[in-house]
Amino acid sequence: MNEPTPTATEPTAARPAAAGPRRGVAAGVPYLALPPAGGPTASTPVVLAWHLMDAPRTPEAFAAALPLAGVDAWRVHLELPMTGSREPAGGPEELVARAQSDAVLELYGPIAQQAVAEAPAVLEQVRADLGCPDGPLALVGGSMGAAVAFLVLLEAGLGAAAAVLVSPLLQLRPLVESFARRYGVEYAWSPAADAVAARLDAVARVAGFTVAGRPPVLLVVGADDDEEAFRRPAAALHEALGAEYGDPARVRLEVVPGMGHALADEPGVAAAPQTPHAARVDAVAADWLRAHLR
Repeated sequence: MNEPTPTATEPTAARPAAAGPRRGVAAGVPYLALPPAGGPTASTPVVLAWHLMDAPRTPEAFAAALPLAGVDAWRVHLELPMTGSREPAGGPEELVARAQSDAVLELYGPIAQQAVAEAPAVLEQVRADLGCPDGPLALVGGSMGAAVAFLVLLEAGLGAAAAVLVSPLLQLRPLVESFARRYGVEYAWSPAADAVAARLDAVARVAGFTVAGRPPVLLVVGADDDEEAFRRPAAALHEALGAEYGDPARVRLEVVPGMGHALADEPGVAAAPQTPHAARVDAVAADWLRAHLR
């Protein structure tokens, strides 16, 4: 059926003009929101994104590395717990001390626990702040931020339509053991640490992706990243999700030649020009979200 032609007294409805970037604090979490190119509406999609703890390690730096500019959505970059303005009282030195004391129970576990717990309230306030209560949701994360993204997908019940996991921390145990060998130490696993590692194991929890609605998942990893800690878990999740979904088109593994773990040059705190590797990741991620964020 053809739409009626507007008359002089019946103007064509238009989207509001695109807004500029927005900064705010949602449920105690600082965020930087990049607006949709076409202008916001009540049904504009929302992309929640969590940065790496390597470069880029802030919302501003992650937004510069992966702006996802061609995605018609609010791209909301959130500050991870224990980073930036949310660092513990002792600052970076305390984070190093926590990692050296017990990286699982004093760093990775608490960051994941807090980020997942606060996500529903964060999304609710972000939607209210940006005036988009009805749009679909996607989750994006890099490294530790990717661990948060997959945990939010599996545990928070937010109904995400798609996910993009970059240089992703998908299995905590091989990461910890890889780091231990690199620095010539041995991590003493305890029942409490085992429980954290079990929670941060996307491959072992693959059935949870089906429970969460079988959202399309893009995995992006650097060809030069650590094989045991990052490349092998990404390949394992890709295979497991393809079998779990019964539809290989709903999961993709992109290996970026020449890329290591980071997506920006150090120090990775301020917004910086996009590196060639980040530009490649950004293009693949934007294509994935345009195809699936509906």
